[in-house]
Amino acid sequence: MEQTSSPITDPKIAIVTDSTSDLAPEMIKEFGIEILPLHVVYKDREYLDGVTISPDQVYNNMEIEVPTTSLPSPAEIANLFNRLKDEKFTHILCMHISSGLSGTYETVCQVAQDYKEMVIEVLDSKALSMGLGFPVLEAARKLRITKDFKSVVNVAEGVSKQIKLFFVLSTLEYLKRGGRIGYVSGTIGELLNIKPIISVNLEGKYITSAKVRGRDQSLKKLLDILIESTQEGQYNVAIVHGGAEQEGRKLWQSARQLPNIKELLFNQISPVMGVHTGPGLVGIIISPVIDLSR
Repeated sequence: MEQTSSPITDPKIAIVTDSTSDLAPEMIKEFGIEILPLHVVYKDREYLDGVTISPDQVYNNMEIEVPTTSLPSPAEIANLFNRLKDEKFTHILCMHISSGLSGTYETVCQVAQDYKEMVIEVLDSKALSMGLGFPVLEAARKLRITKDFKSVVNVAEGVSKQIKLFFVLSTLEYLKRGGRIGYVSGTIGELLNIKPIISVNLEGKYITSAKVRGRDQSLKKLLDILIESTQEGQYNVAIVHGGAEQEGRKLWQSARQLPNIKELLFNQISPVMGVHTGPGLVGIIISPVIDLSR
């Protein structure tokens, strides 16, 4: 969704994403990226994703209560836009978690319509975690090279379309409970210890990319996919985990040996995502390196 206004000779551009992008705090600070936190909701209390609650706090409490999640409120989004307007920003690029998994994108689009004095472009990443984080990061890097808003938007869109994302879970119980199961089938498979390798389709919904038997084989399959996907060219890669740091680190160590990986990140997924996946997620996000100077 794009708003247009008269050309501005010296634009001041902000980049906004949400807390499911899993960008490390130091990257957010370095590039001045604005984060809209989603919410983790318990019966008697509510937290801001990654701000007032950590992933481990979610996992450690799951036997007592599995929380729900909610998206940023229109008021929270408006507060951010108002602050950016007060800080004299003229253009805002917003990129958010897949509309197939959350209403965040739609809500930001609605609020953005009230800000005719700024040029606001809202993009649907059709992804999550570093599948969202990488396009935002590359757009922020492009912004350091040029103040041409369209070029920055094009980088975000271009990177987003080339992202590959795969992850495994300990159980599908939490995806089913939260209604985020998408096109992943697994009830009978779980009885046979069949582990789906989950990816995201063009709608931005979960699908089964492959099936393997057992946890060890599912982690090995992730590494096989990573090796196969980085045979030619250069790639930025993120290994992510949710309450499975040891297994994630092991995969990260293996990834370090691969020749075509330019940037290798290791991140923990946000608390909101942990609510829907439960402890035990390990994932890989693969993003082709692009020439930002073009």
